[in-house]
Parts: sequence; C-alpha cells; structure tokens
Amino acid sequence: MSRTPSSARPFVSPDANGPAPQDPSRTRLPVLRTADTHCPYCALQCGMRLEEDADGTVTAAPRGGGMCKKGWTSPELLDHPERITRPLLRGEPVSWETALDHVADRVRRVQAEHGEDAVGVFGGGGLTNEKVYQLGKWTRLALGTKHIDYNGRFCMSSASAALNRSFGIDRGLPFPAEDLKDAEVVVLVGANPAETMPPFMRFLTGAELVVVDPRRTATAETAQLHLQPVPGTDLALANGLLHIAIEQGYLDHDYIGAHTTGFDEVRQTAAGYWPAFVERITGVSVPDLYAAARLMAGKRTVLLTARGSEQHAKGVDTVTAWINLALALGLPGRPSSGYGCLTGQGNGQGGREHGQKADQLPGYRMITDPAAREHVAAVWGVDPGTLPGAGVSAVELLRKCGDEVKMLFVLGSNPVVSAPRAARVADRLKDLDSLVSFDFVMSETARLAEVVLPVTQWAEEDGTMTNLEGRVIRRRTLRPAPDGVRSDLWIMKELAARLDAPGTYSTDPEAIFAELGRASAGGKADYSGLSYARLEERSFQWPVPAADHEGTPRMFTDLTFPTPDGRARFIAVDHRHPAERRDSVYPLYLTTGRILTQYQSGAQTRRIGSLDGGQFLQIHPDTAVRHGIGDGDLVRVTSRRGSYTAPALLSADIRPDTVFSPFHFPGAENANAAVSDVLDPVSRMPEFKVCAVKIAPAPR
Repeated sequence: MSRTPSSARPFVSPDANGPAPQDPSRTRLPVLRTADTHCPYCALQCGMRLEEDADGTVTAAPRGGGMCKKGWTSPELLDHPERITRPLLRGEPVSWETALDHVADRVRRVQAEHGEDAVGVFGGGGLTNEKVYQLGKWTRLALGTKHIDYNGRFCMSSASAALNRSFGIDRGLPFPAEDLKDAEVVVLVGANPAETMPPFMRFLTGAELVVVDPRRTATAETAQLHLQPVPGTDLALANGLLHIAIEQGYLDHDYIGAHTTGFDEVRQTAAGYWPAFVERITGVSVPDLYAAARLMAGKRTVLLTARGSEQHAKGVDTVTAWINLALALGLPGRPSSGYGCLTGQGNGQGGREHGQKADQLPGYRMITDPAAREHVAAVWGVDPGTLPGAGVSAVELLRKCGDEVKMLFVLGSNPVVSAPRAARVADRLKDLDSLVSFDFVMSETARLAEVVLPVTQWAEEDGTMTNLEGRVIRRRTLRPAPDGVRSDLWIMKELAARLDAPGTYSTDPEAIFAELGRASAGGKADYSGLSYARLEERSFQWPVPAADHEGTPRMFTDLTFPTPDGRARFIAVDHRHPAERRDSVYPLYLTTGRILTQYQSGAQTRRIGSLDGGQFLQIHPDTAVRHGIGDGDLVRVTSRRGSYTAPALLSADIRPDTVFSPFHFPGAENANAAVSDVLDPVSRMPEFKVCAVKIAPAPR
C-alpha cells in the first residue's frame, strides 16, 4: 500500500462516507444472503446491511445514518488472502486437536512450575459482550489466574475512573448522541471525530463548536473557536475556564447547591488559575479563554472529552477538571446539555463492563467487593473464595511477561504495535515460555506467537456490542466461517474441558448473554432485563434491570446521581507537567492519534488496499527549517525510549513546539516505540499523548 504521507487535515465530504469504487466490468449476481448488523470498527457502531451474492462476494451498505470508508470496505477482510484458516504451532499448520492439546499442556506445565498467576490473558475492546464475559470467567476459573486486562486500558480508562468518582457510574455518553443536535454549544476536548468517526459529525451540525486540540484538525476546521494548547495542559485550561466562569458570574448556584458536593475546595483551587497564568501554561490566549467561557455560559452546552485529554499520566484529573466545569455550569442531567466521553473501540464500553478488566466482575462490579464476588460466584456455581483477586493493568501485565508471567493469551489485540514503548513490549513477549494468539490474520503480535488459533470475524458470528451511548445492539451472522476457523467461545470451552476446569462454558452466544444478564443483575451496568428476543426488536441503553424496563436513554434527568448521597462530586485537581518536558536535547513534544483511513494498530485496515495513507510526521514549517527538514524528507524521531522514522508533512496546522504521527504502523514506522509508558496513578493509563523527542533527517 501507499507509504506517501496522508493529508494531516483531510477534507471530509459526503464522498468520505461513500462506498469504495466498484469494478464496472463486474455484473452483480443474485443476492443469496443478507444480514443486518453493525460496522466492526469504532464505538459509533454504524448500522450496516451485508449482502452476499452467488459468487460469495460480500458488500456493505449503511442501515440508517452513514458509514465511513472503513465501514464500506470492511467486507474485504472476510476473504482476504492472508486470512488464517488453520491453527499454527511454531509457524506450521496443525490440527485443532494437536494445537489445543499443546496449549493445555503448556498451561499445566507453566502453572505446575510457577503457580497459577504465571499465566495471563490480554483481551480486546472489539470483542463481543459474550466473548468478554466468558473470557473473564474462563480466565478466573479455567486458568485460575488474576492476570487479565485488555487494550481498553489504553482507550477510556482515565475517563472511566473520573466518571465513577464524580458521578458514581461510567457510561461514556449518558444520553443519546441524537441529543447533541439540540445543543447550542458542543466543546470537543482532544477529539477529532471528522477523521476517527466521520458519521458522528452529523450530530454536531446545529451547535456552535469549540475544539481543544494542539493541531488544527479536520474537526477544528469546522469549529467556531479552536483552542490550541500545549500538549499535556488541558487540565490547566479547564481550571482557567472555571476561574473565568466564577469571575464573570456564569455559575449555576442553585444547581451546585442542590445537586453537588465539594465545590468550595474546587472554587479555591480555581482561584489560582487566573487567565494570564493559564495562558503561560497552555499557550491559549487570554481573549480566547474568555471567548470560550462566554460561548458556554447560559446555553445548552455539552462538554465531550476523548483520548487527547485522557491518555496522560494525569488523565483522570484532567477529565475531572472538565467535569468540574460542566457541574459548575449546571449541565449534567439537563436537556441537550451535560458531560460525556467519546469511547473509541467498537465495544470499548461493554468491553470494560463484564469482566476482562483486572479489577472488575460482570455488571461493573469490583472484584475486591465481597458482595460482588458472592453474587457472581453463585451465578458461576463456585465458591467465592476460589475467585482470584485483582490483577494489574495492561502495561504492568506486559511488563511482567517473561518474569512473573510465563505464558500469555492474546485475544483481539495487537500490543506489539498498540502498546507504549512498543519495542520493549515485543522483547517481553519474546521472553515468554509460550504466547498464544487468537486472531484471523497474522498481526505483528501473532507473528511472535508459539500458537496461533484462527477465529471468526464479525460477519461470521452472533453476539452483542455496546456502543458509545451505552446502547446494547445485535451483531448478526451473515455466513459461516471458513473451514478450519473456530469461534473464541468454542476455543475457551475446548480448553476448559482439557484443563478439567470448574464452571460451564457455552458456544451459544444467546445462552451466554442470558447468563451475563444474571451475573450483571443489580450491578451498575445491569443487562438483566435484556434478551436476544428483545434486541431483535430494538436496541436499549443500559441499565435495563427488568424484562419490562425500557432502558435508560438519559441518565441523571432527575438531577440525582448514583452516589451514596445522590449528589455529583466536585473534586479539586491541580495541573502538573507531563512526565517529560522539552529540553535542549529533546526540544519537541510528540503527540499521536488516528487518521481517517486507518484503525487502531492497523492489523485490519492496512490489509485493505483502498484504505490508503501511510505514516507521516506532521511538523510546523518553521520547526522543519530549524532542523534542516524539507517536505517529504524522511525523519528520524527519537525519544528517551526509542525511535521511528516517517516522511515529513509540513503544515502550519500544528504548534511549532509539537510534532504529530499516527500510531497505526508497525516496525520502523511505529510511533509507539517512542511514546511514554508512565502511568496515571488511578487509571493506569499510559501517557501516549505527550513525550519529549528530537528529530533529524534520516538516511533513506
């Protein structure tokens, strides 16, 4: 595929959401099968109709709303020539019986020598709810290990922690996305939906848009006001806006007094963030600070944060600062107003609700809570004392590989590309006694695996997903998987039988979903009122605690919150600098993100030829001149951890002290080789979004 630099600021037109060009010489054959399902990529989960014709060609079209180019081209991966259709043992095809016997024997030997926790599991935010639920159960019962976490730790964990401590519950959008159409102002902090989820932009057409981003992105191009802060200073910016709101009398004092706690301490903290001081920290001018505060004041305003504000070693506090601002303005729970977080991965919401997070059990229950353990153990038919305790976060789990963790299962993830300090992650995985990958293509992680087990794709399986609104939706099968391919659920059941594991393991997604409902009953993310029969008729936003319950499209509408006293919590937070600051050796900040045509680690989208766009380094022309770099020149970017190379893309749409690269590309182009793996103390989120680097022309 092309390795020329993509536009860092692509024009998003209706064509960006249109179908890929079709072969004009091809005559359309009769349609044999159809399925109404959802796109396999981001958390917007656009509805799509799949059709398979007589020669096996599958096409996709939107089913209400729209789709971006990734959705239109998603069927191409179903019959891709690189599809894995037989288990691989040390690179050689083997039978399923041989592969599974080998894996089970490895588990027994490793645990006999090193203990149960010597085996770990690394899951993914794209797995269905049924897979997530059974994976958490299988890990804790069949493997008996505490070591499970997933790549969603890299996605929304900081926002999750902030939502829980401020509102008592974590649902990314506590209202339907349609409500945004009636908002007067939408503030997007660290979000670029024009590239990451283009169909989402249709919800923003009626509002004045404020975008907070160090780059002038395609989303910022549409904004009435673009605030361009130094990376890592969003917390100071939010506190500065709160300072102005207090100074100018924009607060909703009735709301604060009746529905919140903790404002006095936050008021005292905000007093120290006078506008000139905030300008020095963030680089955002005082007039722009006042303009942003005026835009929000007294209007139906929605504040939305995303990865740009969250992927920091202070991500939880940064999100909390924006929640404080929303509460001070009296927004959460009000019509077409509030605070929300844009979830990234397809099942990023459901993926963290039902058991693959290190410290959680189904229903968003905490594994350290005795009552939660008792409830879930009863559903599983085991003694609560047999459940392991909390494990460690994704980055910490990967760090343990080769030492405390001797064997790792990886499902639906590609940490060799997606994890911070990626080169060291690859080294840790090579040090394992055994790496087992569940995948449908040979991702960079699968290439390191001792055993690769070929699994189904989204159009070959039934299940449910939970999108960015907390909306539970049905995924439906179009056609059977290729010969030799098995579902993740079948593999777990077969391995559990070989390990003589307690508990029961099903291959029927509907039966697993029913069990998930029982396990989640009474929890924060309560699915107990849902069934496949109900989901055939419509989707529901959780919680849905009874079979006659209509779901919860809008949370907090009575202005009470699921906290002990029913009030939302203000929490005072202070700005602190990134773990690494620019200096004479590393004079620039590197920030990373996604581009329009690629998704996550790129293991899927890089294999679709029509999804063009390669690695690049966006750099301000003045910065390029100082470093002797011309447009298109190959550049080496180096941090204290590692380096990568990328062709320069000169653009005045980025700050002169900052460079940007997408993180979709492997090997010598892997930007995650350079990023920081310093963790937020609460969420354990890595500081992907800011690290100090130096740049220089690279030899071709």
